[in-house]
Amino acid sequence: MKPSFILFLVITFVHLHIFAQEKITDTIMLRNGKIILGKVKEIADEEIKYAQDGLREDITIGIDKAKVDKIIFADGREYDIDNSMSVYEDLSTQRKNILKFNLFLPIAGAVEFGYERSLKPGNSLEGNIGFIYGNNSTDQDASGVFLKVGYKFIRSPDFYLKGMKYAHILKGSYIKPEIAFTSFSYDIKNYGYGNNSGSTTNFAGLINFGKQVVYNNRISIDYYLGVGYATGDLDEADYYYAFLGGATSSFVMTGGIRVGYLF
Repeated sequence: MKPSFILFLVITFVHLHIFAQEKITDTIMLRNGKIILGKVKEIADEEIKYAQDGLREDITIGIDKAKVDKIIFADGREYDIDNSMSVYEDLSTQRKNILKFNLFLPIAGAVEFGYERSLKPGNSLEGNIGFIYGNNSTDQDASGVFLKVGYKFIRSPDFYLKGMKYAHILKGSYIKPEIAFTSFSYDIKNYGYGNNSGSTTNFAGLINFGKQVVYNNRISIDYYLGVGYATGDLDEADYYYAFLGGATSSFVMTGGIRVGYLF
């Protein structure tokens, strides 16, 4: 056999081999935008198995089916993952930050804005700042600020059974230890006795019990009640904005409803 003919056979074999490798390459598109190239070997109820390009073909890798958006096979056919079969929501696609507004606090003469950040499933950090201005409905004119910082321990099912989903990383009942600081000047209207003016600064340690719901990964509603103890001039003012009570003892309460926007 002539060497040139042998060389021709070798080149033809290599060409066909490379061409075949290109033809069997499938594209796995993930829900977070990443792409995996390889050969899909099995599509099961909860997992997709494939051989990744660049590795030995006898090495099989598995990926959670819920993380896959679609598969584009080498021949051009597409396979969309039916989310009705596996509605687990990938945490990587969820928004983990919330800007909040205290819905009813303006009735008492203050506005409060908050920010919550998910640190990991079941844990988040939240901070709030309030601006106090007082109003006629409370008979207490005031001017000042208050701050709150708390850590949430969210009690919510981590991962449900097959066919159900983890609703949202920031959704669920929670317990939130919190530190509050408030400082403001005030002018209280005591009808028939003259006005009582002054300033007060207070600290409080609180335990909040609440529940937060999330709609469409965009809007949140957080309602809560809390109790704790405060220090400072608690017998001076009628309202402390960051909490209630304290006129006759250091025991205080808090509560409210916050609406939020996820991003």
